[in-house]
Amino acid sequence: MLGWMGRTALELIGQTGLGYSFDPLVEDSADEFGTAVKEIIPAAGEIQLLRRLVPYLCDIGTPWLRRKVVELIPHRGLQRMRNIVDVLHRHAVAIYEEKKRALEEGDEVLSQKIGEGKDLMSILLRANMSASAEDRLSEAELIGQVSTFIFAAMDTTSNALAMTLSLLAQHPDVQEKLRKEILEASNGEDLDHDQLVSLPYLDAVCRETLRLYSPTTTIFRETRQDVVMPLSEPIIGLDGSKISEIFVPKDTSIMIGIISWNCSKAVWGEDALEWKPERWLSALPASVTEAKVPGVYSHLMTFLGGGRACIGFKFSQLEMKVVLRKLLAKFTFAPSEKPVVWNFAGIRFPTLANETTPSLPLRVGLYQEKVQSP
Repeated sequence: MLGWMGRTALELIGQTGLGYSFDPLVEDSADEFGTAVKEIIPAAGEIQLLRRLVPYLCDIGTPWLRRKVVELIPHRGLQRMRNIVDVLHRHAVAIYEEKKRALEEGDEVLSQKIGEGKDLMSILLRANMSASAEDRLSEAELIGQVSTFIFAAMDTTSNALAMTLSLLAQHPDVQEKLRKEILEASNGEDLDHDQLVSLPYLDAVCRETLRLYSPTTTIFRETRQDVVMPLSEPIIGLDGSKISEIFVPKDTSIMIGIISWNCSKAVWGEDALEWKPERWLSALPASVTEAKVPGVYSHLMTFLGGGRACIGFKFSQLEMKVVLRKLLAKFTFAPSEKPVVWNFAGIRFPTLANETTPSLPLRVGLYQEKVQSP
C-alpha cells in the first residue's frame, strides 16, 4: 500500500506542480523516480555520521573529483544514496528540459500539455525568464527545484495516507462510518472542492492522523539572533531555583520535537496517545485553544509555523481527502498478517519487521454495498 500511495502522490504533484505525468497508475509496477524518493529517508539513516561532514566537504575540489571520491568509498549506505541521487537528477533534468522546450514553443503548445501551463514549474520558469540578471535562478538551481518540489510534496503526504489507511484497517468501525459519510454525500457523483472539505468525519480522521502520527517527527532550526525563550512550564534547576525561561544564543541549532507537542497530555488530555477522530467533532479543550503554539494548522506543529512553515499544507490536506474519498468508495481495507513496524525517523516510514525497505502490506477488497431485503 505504501508503494501505491507513493505513486499516487508522485503523480498528483507531477501534474499540478510540474505539468508532467510520471505514472498512469494502471499497472502494478513501481516507478523508478518514485521508488528513489521513498528510499531517501531510510538511506539517509544509514549515513548519519557521514552526513555531518557534508557542510565541510561540498566546496572542496570540483564536482567531478568529489563524485570520484564518493564512488571509491566502500560504504553500502553511501553508494545507495549515490544511486538515489543519480536517479533523481537524471529525471529532474529530463523534466526541466521538456518543460523549457514547451515554453519556448509558445503558449499554444504549452496549453496542450498536462497542466496547460498553469503548473508551478511553468509559472516559475516564466518568472525566471522575466527576472533581472541578479535575481534570475541558474539552470542548476531550477533543476534542483524539480526534486525539491517532488520530495517535499510526495514522501510526507504518501506516508500520511498510508498511515491513515493502516489505522482505518485496524478500526473497521471508523472505516465504515467514514465510508458511509462519503457515499451519502456523493450519492454516486463526484464531490467538488467545497463539498469535500465540508465532510466533518473525513476532516476529523485526517486531523487526528496528522496529530498523533505526524509524518515529520522532528526538525532542526537555527536561531538568527540571541533570544530569551519562555518555557511552557517552569523547571527546577540544580540549585533548586525555578526556571521559567532560558537564554538561547545566536546560531544555536535547535531540534523541534513535533510529536512532543502534538501528543502532550498536558495539552490534549489523558487520551492524547489514543487515535480518536471524534475529538475533532466537538469543541477542543481550553488547554488546546489557549495554548500559544505557532503552528499554521489546527493547533498542531505538524506543518510547523512561522516563515519556514510548510507552504504546501493546504495542498497536502486536499490530496489526502481526495484520495481517501476515491478509495473508500470502492475498496475495503484490513490488516495483513505480516508484522509491520513504523520507524521513527525524520519522516516516519513503515517496514516489515527486521527489514529496511519501506513497505506496508494491507488486505484490500472490493466494497459491496449491502442491499436490504424488502
